[in-house]
Amino acid sequence: MTNTQSTTATSTSENDRLERGSALLRTISGSPNPAAIDSLADIAPDLGRLTVEFGYGDILSRPGLTLPQRQLATVAALAAIGNAAPQLRFHIDGALNVGCTREEIVETLIHVSVYAGFPATLNGLTAARAVFDARTDVPAQTRTAPAPTGDRFERGSARLSEIDGHAGEQVIASLQDIAPDLARYVLEFAFGDIYSRPGLDLKTRELTTVAMLTALGTAAPQLEVHIHGLLNVGGTTTETVEVITQMAVYAGFPAALNAIAVARKVFADRAAN
Repeated sequence: MTNTQSTTATSTSENDRLERGSALLRTISGSPNPAAIDSLADIAPDLGRLTVEFGYGDILSRPGLTLPQRQLATVAALAAIGNAAPQLRFHIDGALNVGCTREEIVETLIHVSVYAGFPATLNGLTAARAVFDARTDVPAQTRTAPAPTGDRFERGSARLSEIDGHAGEQVIASLQDIAPDLARYVLEFAFGDIYSRPGLDLKTRELTTVAMLTALGTAAPQLEVHIHGLLNVGGTTTETVEVITQMAVYAGFPAALNAIAVARKVFADRAAN
């Protein structure tokens, strides 16, 4: 291949990525002329192009996860990180555009409270309210089914066993000698109150949890438990790798690479057993 042919092939490939990314960005943004490139034209035009080519053309266009799954994972991660309100609003709007409901978005943001705290959830809900108020085309939020009743501790213990199995039970046992009340709160609140709520299935909850823990980058032991959990509730190794890979866009490559190292260990452990 001559240099001219090589340059032409590269240019064609880059154009394909840009066109693919632009088409997906239009779908997610709901606009025929999204401003991702033009808004950066005066200061960093190459960054606008790279955002579309890489973020949308390379990553979000990949198979392995549906667009609703990808958008809820992004909403969860951005809410957990807590420093990207404009992007969070954009992706909440995008979640509505690809078929997510208001209830699913709100439930995802409530789920964030377990892993990033109540301030992150409250700020996320403020962003969601602003988006919902502007979307007169989206059906009004309906009342979700009532939260489960009964003993919170027992309900949480059962849900923990269902999701995380032995790995989760080990986490609870490890707290008994130093912080037994914290162990009880994990069971009652995280699993009895939040994971037992209607509005999201367990697989979606675990996908968003893996996204959050990857993006936060400070919770490798918990990420290991929840990668096991995702696989336990019907997630696949492909879906696990996809949601971690997607976090390279929103939390950077180091966060994604560290999470992939955790996933590799989980996959090896499960293969061995």
